Amino acid sequence: MIREQLRPAFVSFILFTVITGILYPLSVTGIAQTFFKNQANGSLLFKNGQPAGSSLIGQPFDDPKYLWGRLSATSPVPFNAASSSGSNFGPMNPNFLNAVQTRVQSLKNSDPANKNPLPVDLVTASASGLDPHISPAAAEYQVSRIARTRKIAEETVRSIIRQHTHGRLFGIIGEPVVTVLEVNLQLETNS
Repeated sequence: MIREQLRPAFVSFILFTVITGILYPLSVTGIAQTFFKNQANGSLLFKNGQPAGSSLIGQPFDDPKYLWGRLSATSPVPFNAASSSGSNFGPMNPNFLNAVQTRVQSLKNSDPANKNPLPVDLVTASASGLDPHISPAAAEYQVSRIARTRKIAEETVRSIIRQHTHGRLFGIIGEPVVTVLEVNLQLETNS
């Protein structure tokens, strides 16, 4: 009686191991590599043939000649993809307020002549702490600083930003965003 039950159990085990452990992963990988090669390989961006980063994970930029992204709440280093998380600090938490005030002061110090209101995404972290995008308003806020530092026309910087501004998904979902790394790579190419 036990032998009669062991055989179907063993056959099922082998069958499902082959299906779920070999066939399914190979088929998903094959479909991903055929139809979504860039995404399946990390959405990497290249500079001089070498990977410069992913368009899906933010990177820290603090040099005035670059477009700056959102704050990162990951630890032990900013934009640590292995430690994706928000800070979970509420709006009244002293650590949150200190981080916001520090970023506000840094932005004001980097461009004292800029009297435009600071977009909120330049002074707060995203939920993942890895957001590679900023709003078009946050990018526009930085145009004069970047142009002055690079000694190029503001319209050149705006043009580069427009080229790397992505609209709403299907025209209705989400908000337009600017991919920071794409802009910075093109700024380097144009300088």
